[in-house]
Amino acid sequence: MKARIYRPARTAMQQGRAKSQEWVLEYEPALARRHDPLMGWTSSGDTRQQIRLFFDTSDAAVAYAAKHDIDYVLREPHQRRIRVQAYADNFRWDRAR
Repeated sequence: MKARIYRPARTAMQQGRAKSQEWVLEYEPALARRHDPLMGWTSSGDTRQQIRLFFDTSDAAVAYAAKHDIDYVLREPHQRRIRVQAYADNFRWDRAR
């Protein structure tokens, strides 16, 4: 049983950074998903895929995994690059076109 610990990226529908500051522990799939020929649904017998645990810090998530003997992979988030640009920069005379 292996788990991933990561901080999720914001969705395309988000403008702010809500729910992107918490860390998530979720299990990697142990069984492959299978297609139901009658209904067309996709299902799996692995119930651990339904579990998502949320933590405030990565240290808390790692401590939880260590306490419960869970093998984990810690994925560090990408650093956000902030480009400071003023509205007046759109009208500069030396602006590259």
